[in-house]
Amino acid sequence: MVTNEMKQESLAYYKALGAHIALLRKGRGMTQAELARAIGVSQQAVFAYEIAERRVSVFILVKLAKVFSISVEELMGVNQPACMPKRRLSPRAMRHAERLQALSKTQQRFVVRIIDMLEASNTR
Repeated sequence: MVTNEMKQESLAYYKALGAHIALLRKGRGMTQAELARAIGVSQQAVFAYEIAERRVSVFILVKLAKVFSISVEELMGVNQPACMPKRRLSPRAMRHAERLQALSKTQQRFVVRIIDMLEASNTR
């Protein structure tokens, strides 16, 4: 028997998961439509995941983890990544970041995709 407390706990979990997905997506400079294409669902489904209107299946969790290059556990919030020491950006990196912020959102996504592709080719 599912109690009201269990329903509330489940809803709180899916809200937190949806917020985490939105944060990761925005951190990558992706739109909901771009993420939807990457995981094979509709933009409306991504929207529903992010606002906890729809539960995220295990299959979708695996696809999301691959897109964001993190473990399923990290995506779910079960296994938080080890704290990395905070490093300050160099003055040159700060200038690049400022220049990136001055670009349009479309141009920013393009630059981020290029960086992601370079990073992916470096790890192979």
